[in-house]
Formats: sequence, structure tokens, C-alpha cells
Amino acid sequence: MVKALNAEEFNKLVKEDGAFILVDFWASWCGPCKALAPVLEEVSSDEQFEGLTFAKLSTEDHPEISQEFGIRGIPNLKIFKGGKEVGEIVGFNPKPALTEKLKEIYDKNK
Repeated sequence: MVKALNAEEFNKLVKEDGAFILVDFWASWCGPCKALAPVLEEVSSDEQFEGLTFAKLSTEDHPEISQEFGIRGIPNLKIFKGGKEVGEIVGFNPKPALTEKLKEIYDKNK
């Protein structure tokens, strides 16, 4: 499941708790973001990513956070652990490509 975050939840999970978390930076007007959403839902339930939280944050509702993390193109998936960015996947990827890229990042940081 991909959880929608507000600014307070983002700050708590990423900055304070140092969670191992993937954050999908997206916007309602973004076609590739809409195409990625169901793919990300599927990948989030994959057992090989156990321990990784999947979340999303609207760049429209939270431009200050998007700016802080240098989001210039969306969809943009940033993976954080211990309060630091440990990986990034930019643009739409079909499920096999997304799974492969994410697994590489996950395996280096689990």
C-alpha cells in the first residue's frame, strides 16, 4: 500500500524517524504519475521489499518539500534511510524495470 503523506508525516518519517521509505513525488496533472500509481501499488506489496515503506507526496500541495529535495521532474521516486537520500528513480518505469531498479537500491540499503 502506498500512503499519502502530508508535510508533518513526511518530516516525521523521513527526517525524525529515519525510516526506510520510498516517497513518490507526484502531481494530479502529471500523466506519467497517474500511470505509475497502480504500478507502485503492485510493487509495494511485493515481499522482496519487506521493511520498505511506500508513500507519496503531492508536489502541488507541498512545493516547499519538493524544492528542498530538488524535484525538477515528476514522477520522482526518492528512497530515504536514516534521514538521508539513498536512491532516486525519475520518470515512469513499467513494473519489471521499476522492480529491478528498486531492488538494486533496496539491496544496498536494507
